[in-house]
Amino acid sequence: MEIVDPHHHLWHDRGFGAYLLDDLRDDTDSVPDVVETVFVECGAEYRTDGPDHLRPVGETEFVAAIADRSAETDGATITGIVAAADLRLPLELLDEVLDAHEAAAGGRFRGIRDALCHATVDLRPHLTIAGRAPEGKAADPDFRRGVARLGVRGFTYDTWHYHPQNQEFLELARAVPETTMVLDHFGTPLGVGPWAGRRDEIFAGWRDDVAALAECPNVVLKLGGMAMPDNGFGWHADTADRPDVQTFVDAQASWYDHAIDRFGADRCMFESNFPVDRLSLDYAVYWDAMRRVAASRSDAERDALFAGTARRVYRL
Repeated sequence: MEIVDPHHHLWHDRGFGAYLLDDLRDDTDSVPDVVETVFVECGAEYRTDGPDHLRPVGETEFVAAIADRSAETDGATITGIVAAADLRLPLELLDEVLDAHEAAAGGRFRGIRDALCHATVDLRPHLTIAGRAPEGKAADPDFRRGVARLGVRGFTYDTWHYHPQNQEFLELARAVPETTMVLDHFGTPLGVGPWAGRRDEIFAGWRDDVAALAECPNVVLKLGGMAMPDNGFGWHADTADRPDVQTFVDAQASWYDHAIDRFGADRCMFESNFPVDRLSLDYAVYWDAMRRVAASRSDAERDALFAGTARRVYRL
């Protein structure tokens, strides 16, 4: 079965060491079924001069050059780019940014991630990657106008945020129903700082949030990204404790099963979130775990989870 990995990053150094085409290929070659990938913005290689609103286009230029090389060599090919933009910009400036991403991406530009993740003062010291969005961003009329503009122009909106913000995202999804919204990493259930040791409580609230979000037909889920240190499983602390396939499935299958049952496979896609999840998990272990998670599903459901949903949503 072909696999599309719809969420990975590339960078020279973002605090995790370099992750470039050779590094990506080391991982994807360990799972030969992975044939396509989608890059998602991570703040890498912005332009260092020119108008501020156009500086994120440097990341798209950087990734497009790597994607060209991926298409010319054997292995998984980068076929989609989810870029960065400040969606609160006036529409004429936002359109300028979107046009610039399109021009730079070589036909691969698919949407924007302007993350909602807001780290409270008591949480921030405990996070490996602390979100920097302002509080209340999802309700900002200027931001909602920008999210709506993406839908008008046929682009997707990706968000990364923490689980306490799922209700804010729900209100955004209801307010802008014409834009396809992709919720990354299950809504990032936390397990550190004030949220440490509260997994059962968090799961209960998250389960209700997912059920409510499933009522919004414009929302799609990415299922993965839960091996980050901030999720609190502790697998990153000692390489000897990195999970094997069954350990990972035992720890997380209930989250995957609930999400798929509520949203349906045609609105879910498995994602690696590499190299961030690489701190805790081997690439092949993740995808083998997903095969076990999906083992009881129909052929059509498995095709959607591993490739079909990603191809449809990101127009690959």
